[in-house]
Amino acid sequence: MNIYDFKIKTQDGSEVSLSDYSGKVLLIVNTATGCGFTPQYDELQDLYELHQKEGLEILDFPCNQFGEQAPGSDEEIHSFCTGRYGITFPQFAKVDVNGENAIPLYKYLTENTTFGGFSCPMGLILKPVVKKMDKDYKNNGNIKWNFTKFLIDRSGEIVARFEPTESLDKVKARVEEVL
Repeated sequence: MNIYDFKIKTQDGSEVSLSDYSGKVLLIVNTATGCGFTPQYDELQDLYELHQKEGLEILDFPCNQFGEQAPGSDEEIHSFCTGRYGITFPQFAKVDVNGENAIPLYKYLTENTTFGGFSCPMGLILKPVVKKMDKDYKNNGNIKWNFTKFLIDRSGEIVARFEPTESLDKVKARVEEVL
């Protein structure tokens, strides 16, 4: 099993197979419009513009599970992201990434990766919040917060997981290695 075995919902409710992205390098991200990490959209868009022609696709999955920071409809979220951050990469329907309602794609991603720890000063703020939600957070693959990223190689295999506090420079360097 790999990434290409999953189907996901687009904003209009139709289904698309991730096999449509076969041969591409994917960066899968759960996002939110009202999060302290939301400005990462700027850097993600820059990365996309820089490497899309080389086969990079960023797949954006809005999620309202962390502090209810992605309120609104799929259309409202998309309008915000395109208007404020000018994103042009694919954005899908809002999803759950943890728990019994998590979409199969995210169940696969979290079951096949581990938490990498928080870095930077923002990690000091997140740690107690996350620990309150999940006392065993260090020992499971659940998504801890918005803007967790998964890097997928051209054959559909997970090659890296980046927590939201990880520097986008490190994400970019790893994406460039995989490209």
